[in-house]
Amino acid sequence: MDRCEMELDALTAISPIDGRYAGKCKELREVFSEYGLVKRRVLVECAWLEALCDAREIRECRALTAAERKALRAIASGFSVEDARRVKEIERTTNHDVKAVEYFLKEKVKGTSLEKRSEFIHFACTSEDINNMSHALMLRDGKRTLRAEMDAVTERIAAMAKASATVPMLAHTHGQPASPTTVGKELAVVAARLRRQAGEIDRLVMPAKMNGAVGNFNAHLSAYPAVDWERLSRKVIESLGLRQNRLTTQIESHDGIAELFDAICRWNSVLLDFDRDVWMYVSMGYFRQRTVKGEIGSSTMPHKVNPIDFENSEGNLGLANAVLGFMARKLPISRMQRDLTDSTTLRNMGVGFGYTLIAIRSTLKGLGKLELNEERLAEDLDRNWEVLAEPIQTVMRKVGMDHPYERLKELTRGRRVTAEIMREFVQGLDLPKADKARLMKLTPATYTGLARKLAALA
Repeated sequence: MDRCEMELDALTAISPIDGRYAGKCKELREVFSEYGLVKRRVLVECAWLEALCDAREIRECRALTAAERKALRAIASGFSVEDARRVKEIERTTNHDVKAVEYFLKEKVKGTSLEKRSEFIHFACTSEDINNMSHALMLRDGKRTLRAEMDAVTERIAAMAKASATVPMLAHTHGQPASPTTVGKELAVVAARLRRQAGEIDRLVMPAKMNGAVGNFNAHLSAYPAVDWERLSRKVIESLGLRQNRLTTQIESHDGIAELFDAICRWNSVLLDFDRDVWMYVSMGYFRQRTVKGEIGSSTMPHKVNPIDFENSEGNLGLANAVLGFMARKLPISRMQRDLTDSTTLRNMGVGFGYTLIAIRSTLKGLGKLELNEERLAEDLDRNWEVLAEPIQTVMRKVGMDHPYERLKELTRGRRVTAEIMREFVQGLDLPKADKARLMKLTPATYTGLARKLAALA
């Protein structure tokens, strides 16, 4: 077979979203595929026709009977891949994708009582009225899938935070030993960040327009000047879970899409940050990874168990943010009342969502292999008694001793300090009895402040 004639399957797909990783984002096919777009165009066209039939002022488009309403809605709800193929077949003649949907619907109602209303299919609409609504519906539906997985990974991290709330861990600032914390508190920070960004995603309701060629209802008023077209279009828009943008050119400005993509990018950045931190903790031995029977870490080094799931997630989050970030910057820009640069760009929405979904599921898989190595955590704390320089000099300041910071700096900076050295230093200080006793009992493992309490906020 000629290479140019290879049939599309997981092995011949150009994009790993449809190839290697197809099984990790298959739910998005119904939403962001060409079929998904055409299906939602049909839904919008049917909803518009139904609204026109319900408008008393539009006498020529008479009211629907119950049976007709059911039949019209069934065209949209029962739209199949075969139906989509028929639309694409019509498009080969029209060379216009939205007009092909109109002709398809006229075919569907031919010979039925709905045929008398066939010229009210796509009535007074420009293609962008249908497209912007369809894209908004795709994003609404795709967001549901993404948000479910976002919540799943967030809740997994939160559960880990609570389970390890009391496990002390040496913190690292600038990659150097710093004041101790607990594993749980650090995980709780991540869960809180993810939830905050998810809330920003949830806040956004996609805007939409249905107001004609340049946003003024010109054609609508030429036929029916007495109809409140703004109200009628708002009814259709809101019935589909969207919100009306009253001021537009031919296109809905895409500012709402940009806001959504930016919000997803911020959520992705938090998860990417977490992936990198977990990678570091694995390399430091703070976490072990459970082995999977038959799995190989290196083609030449048999001992290796690599944090591949977190690496996979990091790479895919980078790709997702590159795509979504570009679209967030590009889509709000359109020459005068309309150009078509948005059309080809919007066809890649599913790419950004797909890479995000693949990444989240990779992180979840990686988290399922992690085991906390409390021995290694304790060992690292015990090797870094110099972190107690902070509480000792703070108490010295409290009681007014001379140069406390400088004295601890001279004792500890750039040096490994043992428990004996630190306790000997404290013992030699002229401190109140209670303060000295408290400092003498302090260890790196117990110097965690409110970390345990804060971890409970996860």
